[in-house]
Amino acid sequence: MSDLKRTGLYDLHVELGAKMVPFAGYEMPVQYPMGVMKEHVHTRTQAGLFDVSHMGQVILRPKSGVLADAALALEALVPVSLLALKEGRQRYGMFTNEAGGIMDDLMVANRGDHLFVVVNAACKDADIAHMRAHLADSCEIEVIGDRALLALQGPLAEAALAAIAPMVADMKFMDVAVVASGYGDLWVSRSGYTGEDGYEVSVANDQAVAFAKALLATDGVAPIGLGARDSLRLEAGLCLYGNDIDETTSPVEGAIEWAIQKVRRTGGERAGGFAGADRILNELENGTARRRVGILPDGRAPMRSGVELFASEDADTPMGVVTSGAFGPTIERPMSMGYVGAKFASTGTTIYAEVRGRRLPATVADMPFRPSTYKR
Repeated sequence: MSDLKRTGLYDLHVELGAKMVPFAGYEMPVQYPMGVMKEHVHTRTQAGLFDVSHMGQVILRPKSGVLADAALALEALVPVSLLALKEGRQRYGMFTNEAGGIMDDLMVANRGDHLFVVVNAACKDADIAHMRAHLADSCEIEVIGDRALLALQGPLAEAALAAIAPMVADMKFMDVAVVASGYGDLWVSRSGYTGEDGYEVSVANDQAVAFAKALLATDGVAPIGLGARDSLRLEAGLCLYGNDIDETTSPVEGAIEWAIQKVRRTGGERAGGFAGADRILNELENGTARRRVGILPDGRAPMRSGVELFASEDADTPMGVVTSGAFGPTIERPMSMGYVGAKFASTGTTIYAEVRGRRLPATVADMPFRPSTYKR
């Protein structure tokens, strides 16, 4: 793994007994001695601390000094409304390409005089190049290289972080704030990718280990690896970029069109104007040939990524494919998500997956598989 990067918390992961694996160009902890299943349950019942420092953190400052100019410039790259994003709030979005596919999904926060963007690790170099190519005339683009990013998730997350920075207790889901602490300024959002209440916290590299250790010393907080992060986000019905959405899937096919506000849709005040608008606006009006859905296998065997889906036990041609699948420790059963033909996408539809040469029944199901507990 000699050509892989390491986050500033690498030595701490090793000290905590983590099993390190390659992920998105980094050596990252896949699990700790507790093990994936127990880490998953711990996050749902207490609190889990995740190192997500491999993700990209970028500040966009409008050269005009008017934040609306940066918001409008970024709206040319994403199909969401950023002009309406209030100070102290963040919003989920996606970069689209000319074909209407998804280049990456991301978070955008309004922090008063600038926008703060967080992008996925595997895509961050391409995303930064994309922003530089399209936004350099209107924005100063500052890539943040001196801060770690941690996610603290679960029902005890508020108490643990509030012990360090009391004001975070007043934040609601998708609020953002810069909070003073004994570990320097913390850039906090009340969000995450587990379906739990919690926070994502950007902290200066030179304070990151001490900050992480302080959280881990709090009752109920344990380190959690990528293995449990995957099963947690799957129970929450959340996409993993590169698996469930990619450059070949549109936001409508991927069932994330809820993130596209009316103002950017046909008839809206700022309809279109983003890459791939013709296809995406058409699909919003007229639907798609395939759709991302939740899938609950009838048996105990997980249906994993790449498994083909069929309309019947004896159909010759697959009509869909699983993109993510795992056992759900909280729901105590296997769960998957994937793409099916539109006419098979209704909740309750029986479909069949080909697993080791056998056709096994499954049911199209609503997501999330387990209700989310965000503080609204």
